Amino acid sequence: MKLGRQFFASWRAIWVIRGELSRKTYWMLALAGLLLPIAAWWWLAGSGLMDKVFMPSPSDVLARVFTWFKDESLMSDVWISTYRVFAGFALSAVFAIPLGVMIGTYQPMKAMFEPLTDFIRYMPAVAFIPLVMLWVGIEEGSKVAIIFIGTFFQMVLMVAEDVRRVPINQIEAAYTMGATRGEIVSRVIISSAKPALLDTLRVTMGWAWTYLVVAELVAANSGLGYSILRAQRFMQTDKIFAGIILIGLIGLAIDQLFRLFHRKSFPWLYLK
Repeated sequence: MKLGRQFFASWRAIWVIRGELSRKTYWMLALAGLLLPIAAWWWLAGSGLMDKVFMPSPSDVLARVFTWFKDESLMSDVWISTYRVFAGFALSAVFAIPLGVMIGTYQPMKAMFEPLTDFIRYMPAVAFIPLVMLWVGIEEGSKVAIIFIGTFFQMVLMVAEDVRRVPINQIEAAYTMGATRGEIVSRVIISSAKPALLDTLRVTMGWAWTYLVVAELVAANSGLGYSILRAQRFMQTDKIFAGIILIGLIGLAIDQLFRLFHRKSFPWLYLK
């Protein structure tokens, strides 16, 4: 009874709004969050309630990954998909960050470009495939262009919002000390917005991966998205699961690298 009361007391204690968790508790809950869905999946696949054609078991998917690696050039598919995602994402960042900073800083730029960007971002990237094929062709550039279209307009608006959240008193203080407009933009606004901008890049990198399958609809003959689509034609459900999980794992690894870089770049934000 005493142990039970202690357990429930400690369990209740962690449910504090914006409370803190010990590292041990955090990783235990994270592990549970990952393992419980896998356990449920394993049970469902082994229960006989669903045919293996529609619900392969985790062991079937793992076996397919080994076969894919050994006989079907898995690493080549991973490499080309990663290249396409990073190329489209980098191209978006190169153009979206300066434009977003300008929209968030100057009202004329906001009036000219924000409504247009807001309008285009609701257009599905897949609808641009015929135009991209006409304008860019069917080579690698078309895949990169689809990922660019899927991430650029969202990134512009998020960067603009990050810039707008810079406190006005910082800008006014810089004016008081005689800073020029260029110095305020570079040394006050951008410097203050850097942590939020890095978070925006992290989020939009996730979106870039979600557009991978769409991008590889364009006359692709390699890549994880292409392999998923090809497996669907031949009812290779285990390969579909394998491709989806691999994309998730790669995305998770990249996300954790972004988080680590954020922590190393802005350590004062993590001081208790």
